[in-house]
Amino acid sequence: MRSRIQFFTLFSITAALFAEEAIDPERAANTIILSEAAVQNIGIETEVAEEQTFETSLFAIGRIEEIPSKKAVLSTRIPGRIVAIDVFEGDTVTEGQVLARIESLQPGDPPPTIKLVAPRAGLITQSHVRLGQPVEPGNELLDISDRSSLWAVAQIPEQEASPIAIGTLAKIRIPALGKKVFQAKLTRFGVTADRDSNSIEGIFEISNNEGLLRPGLRAEFSFITAVQEDVMAIPRSAIQGSLADRVVFVKDFELENAYLRSPVVLGQQNEEFVEVISGLFPGDEVVTKGSYALNFAGGGNGPSLKEALDAAHGHEHNEDGSEITADQKKEEAEHDDHAHDHGNSRTSRIIKIWAISATVLALIFAQLFWNQTRKNRA
Repeated sequence: MRSRIQFFTLFSITAALFAEEAIDPERAANTIILSEAAVQNIGIETEVAEEQTFETSLFAIGRIEEIPSKKAVLSTRIPGRIVAIDVFEGDTVTEGQVLARIESLQPGDPPPTIKLVAPRAGLITQSHVRLGQPVEPGNELLDISDRSSLWAVAQIPEQEASPIAIGTLAKIRIPALGKKVFQAKLTRFGVTADRDSNSIEGIFEISNNEGLLRPGLRAEFSFITAVQEDVMAIPRSAIQGSLADRVVFVKDFELENAYLRSPVVLGQQNEEFVEVISGLFPGDEVVTKGSYALNFAGGGNGPSLKEALDAAHGHEHNEDGSEITADQKKEEAEHDDHAHDHGNSRTSRIIKIWAISATVLALIFAQLFWNQTRKNRA
């Protein structure tokens, strides 16, 4: 007897462990289920939430500028006339390369000519002369700029400048170059503050060996002021909702094309990431692209929660996503049996009515036939 009780107890515990947990009503209410086509149309992309090194930063904008000490001008020491120009704007030259020739005003047949050579290597950025043009000493003929490195000049708001010092590291992005990021340390500040914008200049020198940078390009600066380890952070693009009700959309761990609207509490943020204090666990997949569209998605375009759970678990659920209980199954079976019995009873009554009607008609025809037979005999 004891062995039977022990076996039954063990079986009950095992069944309880493997029984499917009923879906949380709050989860059901906040789950958005899409069709495959809707996922593709929205262009949903996800990223795994995880603890990472988090950089606190200050943001500023600015421009790429030439380094003054790397600019040069070609000029002549004697008056004369330009008789040859060997380079044009946009050409790259080397130091000592012949760039132009001047015919001197001194007498001679032909008059003597002077070669003008590049004072340094670089790019011809501007030409101030044309062929045959008379020139005088002191005239600027060609501008040459060495752009192997350039300045990135940030306009730092005065009220945010206090934590920034010489040597502060910054990540510099040039929107015209896409996602390319330059890292550099602050080398100097501007000598004056801008009265109109209430900002001061922070100057960085960055390499331009690939020749991608151009003076005048817009630059975006992230000054790194502090670094923290093991911070749960996600891309800023994942955050939705109002300032008082921040939410993210998390990919459901078991349902296909399903996303759960999850409230979160946020902390510090930089230009890329935001700290999540609560509401997420490491390994959650948050929607980073298409999260805004999910605010307005759903509405019956995709499978219902019941259909999604049926497909995921391989058996039927209630319309609210809950597990069908034993009592519900019993009630459904009794209902089916009752319907079956009701159908059989109805069929039986029809057969009985048909049999009685046939019997009555047969008796009537028999009586008529009998009466006709008697009449014929008489």
